[in-house]
Amino acid sequence: MDELFDSVRESAARPVWSQGGELARRRTVSRVGESAGELELRVSVPGLVVAHTVFLRPDAATWECSCDSRDDPCVHVVACAIALRNGWLSAPEASLGYRFARGAGGGLVFERVVVSEAGEEPFRGTLAGAARGSSAAGAPRVAASPLDQEIELLLGSQRAGRLPRGVLHKLVAALESAPDVQLDGRAIRASAAPCAWRARVRDDGPGFQLVLERDPPVSEDLGEGVALCGDVLHVLGASGLDGRERDEYLRGRRFEPDEATRLASEVLPSLRRRLPVTVESARLPDARPEAPRLVVETSRDGDALSVLATLVYGDPPRARVDAGKLVPLQGALPARDPAAEERLARHLHLALGLEPGVRVRFDPDDAVAFAARLDGFRGDVGGDAHARFFRAEPLTPRFEGGRDALALSFESATDPRAPVEAGAVVAAWRAGQSLVPLASGGFAPLPEAWLARHGALVADLVAARDAAGGTLPASALPDLAALARALDAPDPPGFTRLRPLLEGFEGVPAASLPADLAGSLRDYQRRGVDWLAFLGDAGLGALLADDMGLGKTLQALCAVRGRTLVVAPTSVLFGWGDEAARFRPALRRSLYHGPGRRLDPDADLTFTSYAILRLDRERLAEVEWDAVVLDEAQAIKNPESQAAQAAYALRARRRVALTGTPVENRLDELWSVLHFLNPGLLGGRRDFETRVARKIADGDAEAAAGLRRRLRPFVLRRRKDEVARELPPRQEVVVHVTLSEGERALYDAVRAATLPGVVAQLRAGGSVLAALEALLRLRQACCHPALLPGHDAADDGSAKLEALLERLETAVADGHRALVFSQWTSLLDLVEPALRGAGVGFTRLDGSTRDRAGVVASFADPAGPPVLLVSLRAGGTGLNLTAADHVFLLDPWWNPAVEDQAADRAHRIGQTRPVLVHRLVARDSIEESMLALQARKRGLAQAAFEAGAGADAGLGREDLLGLLEDAAVETVG
Repeated sequence: MDELFDSVRESAARPVWSQGGELARRRTVSRVGESAGELELRVSVPGLVVAHTVFLRPDAATWECSCDSRDDPCVHVVACAIALRNGWLSAPEASLGYRFARGAGGGLVFERVVVSEAGEEPFRGTLAGAARGSSAAGAPRVAASPLDQEIELLLGSQRAGRLPRGVLHKLVAALESAPDVQLDGRAIRASAAPCAWRARVRDDGPGFQLVLERDPPVSEDLGEGVALCGDVLHVLGASGLDGRERDEYLRGRRFEPDEATRLASEVLPSLRRRLPVTVESARLPDARPEAPRLVVETSRDGDALSVLATLVYGDPPRARVDAGKLVPLQGALPARDPAAEERLARHLHLALGLEPGVRVRFDPDDAVAFAARLDGFRGDVGGDAHARFFRAEPLTPRFEGGRDALALSFESATDPRAPVEAGAVVAAWRAGQSLVPLASGGFAPLPEAWLARHGALVADLVAARDAAGGTLPASALPDLAALARALDAPDPPGFTRLRPLLEGFEGVPAASLPADLAGSLRDYQRRGVDWLAFLGDAGLGALLADDMGLGKTLQALCAVRGRTLVVAPTSVLFGWGDEAARFRPALRRSLYHGPGRRLDPDADLTFTSYAILRLDRERLAEVEWDAVVLDEAQAIKNPESQAAQAAYALRARRRVALTGTPVENRLDELWSVLHFLNPGLLGGRRDFETRVARKIADGDAEAAAGLRRRLRPFVLRRRKDEVARELPPRQEVVVHVTLSEGERALYDAVRAATLPGVVAQLRAGGSVLAALEALLRLRQACCHPALLPGHDAADDGSAKLEALLERLETAVADGHRALVFSQWTSLLDLVEPALRGAGVGFTRLDGSTRDRAGVVASFADPAGPPVLLVSLRAGGTGLNLTAADHVFLLDPWWNPAVEDQAADRAHRIGQTRPVLVHRLVARDSIEESMLALQARKRGLAQAAFEAGAGADAGLGREDLLGLLEDAAVETVG
């Protein structure tokens, strides 16, 4: 001890020795303990909160103090050395202890205690108060350490009881160096290190199991994020996992053998970034950390550039990222780096606008721009397809006139030896592209200004050539001549004979009339025969589309040559025979119809029906006919129908189609007839629909004008008011009928029960069948309640029937004769008893009528019944009913052509009296909306044949939706 004392004295500065002696004399030094040659002393200075601890080692003559003084030795070491030498040690002072207890409802309750030789008691005050002597009389003096002061500052104002979670966690960490910590009276230690998580992977049969565990293992969870691990108190550390992951891994997540790649390369690397992972399986691949990279592959896809960007690991790639999953390719498995993958994906999007794993197809215009961007891309590029996408010199047209073929090509100065075919240029132009590929590489700009002037005509020619199998059909020669003239080139040689068709029909040479012709032709009929003969001699088909009743049959009979097949509706077959016998008596006639039908090879005229044409398609197609005539050619308006397909298969040099309604609903009906007459004239069906029909339906006047130009040489359409001025006028009147209260209630009930759901389904793209059913029921409710299911003729009467009877009685009384049309024979069934009751004579013609000629003759007889009831389907075509001068249409049809056909049964050549057409329409009903639709549909046919006309589509989804929506908002006037 003397050696230690002398060493302290020699080392201490004089002022420090003096101050230390003073502290020793004041009895501030007390013994704490002794162990292993080391004395632990405490220096408690009255008025100071913190007592300093001094460690003296007499044998080694060394010392240590808890203060932070720069003096060595400090005043506290000097005081301890002097106090030991002189026996001035005071009695041991009390210290602070820290106590935890398990709370009644869980969690921990905390308090500080004063520990002295007398025992321990709660410490309620503050260290500062204890230093000032504010403790209760007789209470031991507390020698506080710096740790005690640190903990008091940490506790703040709440120094006992249930502590806030955050304060509790800091307290546990701070108590790591505290000597006196107990839990429910049991000595424990505290640790500043949290009780962390760790993951362990072990074999589980053929698969693997991943388990989440605490490290160190938890003996008891004390609540509030604190646990006892053995005899050490820890704060429970966070795992960095979300709730789903934690719960899944705590239970033990099994990975099947085929999930080993994902476990090694994705799951474990992700876990290792958040917590320690121990792998106890020798079968699991070892995924090595590696940076991903981008690879952009380019390939040619027709005229487009196909690009696929992928995220891969390794060079050459050992794995790629596909739809968020790592797909092994070869070699060792890499550990994924999601952050790096995300950075690369962001760079790819910003630089090239691509997404990893998503193939993108660039059209030429965009491909050229993309290839330029790719040159500066920081990444690996595979394939060289993009190198061929560069902007070449512009195209210039080269047209060789004086040929009957489309000798048009386009050249670029970049490679004049590889011209671009006209079809490719037209296709690019129509698609809205500005570039086309060159055979040697590169993309040349289109001649936009040239195409703006001539592109539509070239597109027509390309479509005609392609539809005809690669050879320009003769029917396209007028278009080819128009292009040649526009380019100041010679006309095609084959156009010379067709020149009159473009210079006006007046220039068509007169044809020789048949020697056996019995009867005379009107002037317009003679011009029609000349035109038919001219086209027939040129091997071109003709569409005679004169109005009903202008003698189309007679004109056709005068123009046919050789063995001729006439196809007509069954209802008019005998009429054709009668007309032929009347006007061409020298021709031998044969009817190919009925179960015992046989083709007569010697017959000049063979008559058959569309039904037989469908049934005997192959037999009729075997014959090399000199001419084929289709009467009421709208029968093949659907190009997919069996009748149309059978007609296309017929072989004949001369082809004639007769119809007064070449367009009823849609322009592809016109395409179907022209495809029979002149295949290729209007191009392919899809091409025609896209390039012509849709544009006309959208009101494109230029498209309509182009169609009229192409049709003009091959379609002859004349109206009665133009060529048969001797015909008396035809007047139409709409008779608005107000429904009775009972009918109105029934109509409104049908509307309310069906329309809301049907309209909603139709708007959503549902089937039109339910909508057509709803439309049918509404139209029937406008005519007679008995037409609806569940009602009969005994129910309330029909306002429309009453209006019909009133007008019929007046007309008959005034000596007129009338036709009454309805599409429903059931409605005609209801008209019959009403006429009988009114004493009005009538006869009837419908699909069940056997002796059609007898019924017509009876009605035509002045002594016969004055009223003829006719079903729209049975009487709409092939009948001459000029005995009538009044026509009643009981139920409007959305196709005005069908109604016009019916009215023209009376208004045709032979009629001497004005014809009055009555349309009976229920007021404030679906029928009024149908009148508006009829007006739009009339514009469709006009757009194809008359300049300045508008157009609209047939009864498609939008028409149907419009009708039903109108009906849904009707109000009673």
